[in-house]
Amino acid sequence: MGYRGKVKEQEKARALRAHEAKLRQIEELNREGRNSIGTLSDGEFRVAGVALYAGEGAKGDGTVQFTNTDPKMLRFFCAWLRRFFDVDESRVRVRVYLHQGLDLERAESFWSNLTGVPREQFRQAHRAVPDASIRHNKHEHGCAYVYYCSSKTHRQIMGLVRALLSTDAIPG
Repeated sequence: MGYRGKVKEQEKARALRAHEAKLRQIEELNREGRNSIGTLSDGEFRVAGVALYAGEGAKGDGTVQFTNTDPKMLRFFCAWLRRFFDVDESRVRVRVYLHQGLDLERAESFWSNLTGVPREQFRQAHRAVPDASIRHNKHEHGCAYVYYCSSKTHRQIMGLVRALLSTDAIPG
């Protein structure tokens, strides 16, 4: 093997070691995070849900709407909504945004199982035409929009968001 070949092999080995070190650090920090957070109390769960909605939820009046591609975020949001608000399940809707060429039936089944919303309550999916010039990764289950049409519930949530973001709520 020539000089260039040896250098490339050394670079590959160095990159592999750095990648493995990164993965070990991520796992350790994930473990530290789980130990630090532990199991949420009802109060912590309420505030965490409010913070999540403040960042990712719709702010327009009348409808509670949360949109994300991350199943863990959607599962957390749905559990929070059902835990702290009087939800009429027949009024909960889901809409899937999915690139053409991906399996819509599979995606809707996935989100239905995750959210607990029957597929009969799904709105018509939006099928996006992939544009390779702006997006290279496509989420196999797409993006899910969870809707709950209730002005009162939305106003309750926004009251909690305003309380969370008030200067009185910020320590020190």
